[in-house]
Amino acid sequence: MRKKIPTITRPDPAYAATLQQGDREVPGKEDEAQVTATKTGTPVADVGADRHESERAPESAVALHQVTAESSDPHTSLRAPVSARALSPTRKIDIRVNALERQEAALETCGVEPAHVVRAALRRAVKGWQLSPVFAPVAEERRTRNTQWQARTSLAVDAASLGVLLRDHDPLDVLSKWALIRGQVEPRIWGEIDKILEEIAARAASPHEQHTPQETYLKR
Repeated sequence: MRKKIPTITRPDPAYAATLQQGDREVPGKEDEAQVTATKTGTPVADVGADRHESERAPESAVALHQVTAESSDPHTSLRAPVSARALSPTRKIDIRVNALERQEAALETCGVEPAHVVRAALRRAVKGWQLSPVFAPVAEERRTRNTQWQARTSLAVDAASLGVLLRDHDPLDVLSKWALIRGQVEPRIWGEIDKILEEIAARAASPHEQHTPQETYLKR
């Protein structure tokens, strides 16, 4: 006789655990949804949908936070516009300036090499200066004939203002560019020479001055 195989009449938990290993429902979720639906009167399908939406909400909130952070990040935002002065084109002009005859005596006796005084005055005069499109005639002051005191350099001026001066006073572009701007530059330099000479005299008269005028103005 064949052996009779017993019939299973109740669920086997050990056997059921081996099934649906990939996409298995979490035990108790269906019961939880059923209880929620019973209390609120909402269908089970709607309760499950609400639960899935609440699970996805943190992801959208994180994405929104990232977008907001990126938009407020100064490194990802557009750079601030550069000032118009930095973008305006310039043109270099060779300049040469002499001291005045009336300044010769003070330059020779100030204790500082006169050429250094003139160069220091030139640096002070052009610092922060901007060329005006309004032409200034050349001053009639008598310059010194001592060419060793002459300061020479190249100066970058605003090309637009220079263009106005060229259009109004040198349309054929035959004059020296220095002749167009020297009426604005030279008086400033002569004024700075006078100031430096006064500063040197004041320092020499001060009994507490530790440095000689030569040392002071060579460092500038």
